[in-house]
Amino acid sequence: MSFIELKNINKTFNGVIVLKDINVEIDEGSVLGILGRSGAGKSVLINMLRGTKEYRPDSGQILFNVAICPECLRVEPPSKIGELCGCGCAFEGKVIDFWNIKTDRKEFSSIRKRIAIMLQRNFALYERESVIENILRAMGEGEYEENLYKALDLLETVQMSHRITHVARDLSGGEKQRVVLARQIAKDPMLFLADEPTGTLDPQTAEYLHQTLISSVKNQGITMVITSHWPEVMKQLADQVIWLEKGEIVEKGDSDEIVENFLATVPLPKKVTEHEYGGPIVKIEDIKKHYYSIDRGVIKAVDGVDLTIKQKEIFGIVGLSGSGKTTLSRMLIGLTDPSSGKIEVKLGDDWIDMREKGPLSRGRVIPYIGLLHQEYSLYPHRTVLGNLTDAISLDLPAEFAKMKAIHTLNAVGFDNEYAATILNKAPDELSGGERHRVAIAQVLIKEPTIVILDEPTGTMDPITRVQVTDSILKAREELGETFLIISHDMDFVIDVCDRTALMRGGKILKIGEPGEIVKELTPDEKKKMLD
Repeated sequence: MSFIELKNINKTFNGVIVLKDINVEIDEGSVLGILGRSGAGKSVLINMLRGTKEYRPDSGQILFNVAICPECLRVEPPSKIGELCGCGCAFEGKVIDFWNIKTDRKEFSSIRKRIAIMLQRNFALYERESVIENILRAMGEGEYEENLYKALDLLETVQMSHRITHVARDLSGGEKQRVVLARQIAKDPMLFLADEPTGTLDPQTAEYLHQTLISSVKNQGITMVITSHWPEVMKQLADQVIWLEKGEIVEKGDSDEIVENFLATVPLPKKVTEHEYGGPIVKIEDIKKHYYSIDRGVIKAVDGVDLTIKQKEIFGIVGLSGSGKTTLSRMLIGLTDPSSGKIEVKLGDDWIDMREKGPLSRGRVIPYIGLLHQEYSLYPHRTVLGNLTDAISLDLPAEFAKMKAIHTLNAVGFDNEYAATILNKAPDELSGGERHRVAIAQVLIKEPTIVILDEPTGTMDPITRVQVTDSILKAREELGETFLIISHDMDFVIDVCDRTALMRGGKILKIGEPGEIVKELTPDEKKKMLD
């Protein structure tokens, strides 16, 4: 039964067309997948379906065919027409023109209340409250004891029962996203929207979340619209797929066929087989980081690592979640102090001990190390140009700042013309992949000597991934930068890195060319780190 119909939807931002003549029907209980590269309009369409006011279509209609209670205005999918509402009245059928200014605002709000959404890189949690409190808040009114048992069941469904008393801010990114999923299911939605819900997660956690979406959303008959750059997600979840390109539907239909056609347009990255390196720029000797936990005793996050990285080298550190790779990178940049061992970084002709605090010690080096966290963020109230210049205290004359910004955006895959058009846009006017590349440009514009990228391929569609691969190689050639890439994405590491270290249990097991490291992976690591 047809539930939602999009008719001739058009949308522009600042004169740029982001959606053009979109026509789609979504049946009740079905899953629509939206595929496309960064900037194709996927997130715009998701937010339009959500009812976010800034995404009101310029023209066209979004029609909801619903069952509505004439007394309390609760809405349900059309299959509920004729059934009794909780207030005692029978549901009546009605087609609601969602964005029409003549539509009753109460009806608009009733639909919005029945829509759940998971956004990329937006954990939407009460950071200072416990996991169980976050779930209970999503349930709203009701008997406390009954809600508590429902909340516990949901947390078991998403495998977070062991974290119910933990404060949300202390969870890992994957754990936070699972709590977000539980919160959204707790709202008992009639429509579930998911915009790259697993973009920031390692493959193992992402696959688990996909399976949870199947069991807790799709198999429960909840209508879902999902965007993702993972082909297997579309094949597993979607009943039909639309492929967006520059705001227009290129193809729509069977997920397998559309995915294959889309992937055929993805170019192969350029691989540099030979490169001239400088001398050592990072030296790590027997570095350790041990924690003490009441429950688990001594935790050896990093346990006796030796490592040397050369100037102009693109060095990868790979391993599954919990292997110690991120902790090692945090010690290198001075964000975490080691328990023992030595870390030195070369600055000019001097070797600086990164264990020593102060402006004359590691404080000298830190301005020359660029870091892009896995959970990066841009300044939401500044334009792209502002994020690239004054937001990071880069004091440049206005015209030169613009030229510098365009040059840097070009280095991360934007052509000059498009880079110029986004300079005055706010981050929320960009797609997720575009924001990711701007965040990398924000690091590169300061021209650091060492760049650390922590899980840089998190939210990227295949084309963006290739562009970022090429931009890293280009930045190394033009600026002589050294890159340290922390990743669980072995395919990306093979494409971009010169040498790679495999970490497991806080130790480095082997250092070599990426192809050699693949041979050292266990079957479980191959399954979770290779496409």
